Amino acid sequence: MLEDEILAEFRASEALLEGHFLLSSGRHSAHYLQCARVLMDPMRASRLASALAASLPRELRSAINKVVSPAMGGVIIGHEMGRALGVEAMFVERPTGTFELRRGFALKPGDKVLMVEDVVTTGLSSREAIAAIEAAGGVVLAGTALVDRSAGTVDLGVPFYPLVSLNFPTYAPDELPPELAATPAIKPGSRAA
Repeated sequence: MLEDEILAEFRASEALLEGHFLLSSGRHSAHYLQCARVLMDPMRASRLASALAASLPRELRSAINKVVSPAMGGVIIGHEMGRALGVEAMFVERPTGTFELRRGFALKPGDKVLMVEDVVTTGLSSREAIAAIEAAGGVVLAGTALVDRSAGTVDLGVPFYPLVSLNFPTYAPDELPPELAATPAIKPGSRAA
């Protein structure tokens, strides 16, 4: 899939929004990608996961034996990546504020894991998920995401393979440009109040 085709999938599902958004990272943006909307169509989710799996280096694809994603945003794309790679998919969640495997999910020591996210902005959630996977005995070979909002600057501590990198500017609360400062911020996504 080409970048224009990927963004067309987001636009077609009304997942690429414009306005003033407070991101889960605490930063502000004039653009927001609601991956839950792009993934609510199972066929679209399958197409995007297949494209993402195909974009991974062949030697990496063949080494992966588990996919783990952070809940909630990564659950659907993680499941679809498991299907595309032909491996089991599970997720970590934060019942007490720290990511952990639950619901009977477990890794065997040395399982070769691909950590799958929907969107990466600062990489904090991804790094926390990677730490939880490693604490559970997995070896994280790489991370991947549908969208890298960091424009290629994020460091997950493992190789990172996004399907698309976007350079929508984000701003700290004290750096807002006048057009954003003039409108109230909407807090979309899974961490909205």
